[in-house]
Amino acid sequence: MKKKRTQNGVSTTDLILSAHIGGNADVFPQVLKLHVPNGSVIADVTFGKGVFWKNVDKSKYQTHFTDIQTGVDCRKLPYAAASIDCVVLDPPYMEGASRNTAYSTGQKAFSIYYGLKEIKQSGDRYHGAILRLYLEACIEADRVLRPKGVLIVKCMDEVCANKQKFTHVEIINALVEKGYYAKDLFVVVRTNRPVVSRILKQVHARKNHSYFLVFVKVAK
Repeated sequence: MKKKRTQNGVSTTDLILSAHIGGNADVFPQVLKLHVPNGSVIADVTFGKGVFWKNVDKSKYQTHFTDIQTGVDCRKLPYAAASIDCVVLDPPYMEGASRNTAYSTGQKAFSIYYGLKEIKQSGDRYHGAILRLYLEACIEADRVLRPKGVLIVKCMDEVCANKQKFTHVEIINALVEKGYYAKDLFVVVRTNRPVVSRILKQVHARKNHSYFLVFVKVAK
């Protein structure tokens, strides 16, 4: 007679959830807790003001913080191949003449920092330029990540030229095609309502959420 299987574990509601009303600093620690083990080597390659890390105990990880302001382009990292356990990527979400806001110093637009004007001249305009920036940064992340390494990508969908651009879907499809496992997705909903200065007729739902996408580099 077969021994009856005993289920392990306990019943609980204390779980990390996929959707959050709050800020990046609230959600990012939960992404790390679930997907990046203590002691991991993490490279945040678009560190900026370090908002993601405000509520993280950085002593639990070996961290490398760089961004375009420190002279390190996320598409050309100063790390050896297969030397990083986790890469965090959060480049600009959108680009265009009417949205050409300053990236950090308030003096130069991020299109200048990342060479997006040159990208547009090669045929990719606006959303295409941003998507290309993401994918080129992901290629470089793939170089420095160890097998089974984790890639955390922050992104946001947008409407460009009055057409929906589901950036998170495009990034997922591109990385899955390159052999990555799309392991998880976190939705971050902003706490305040977005404001539009001028509108005649609303055509699309206004975006008030963004994503943390979590990918795993499949060992070959």
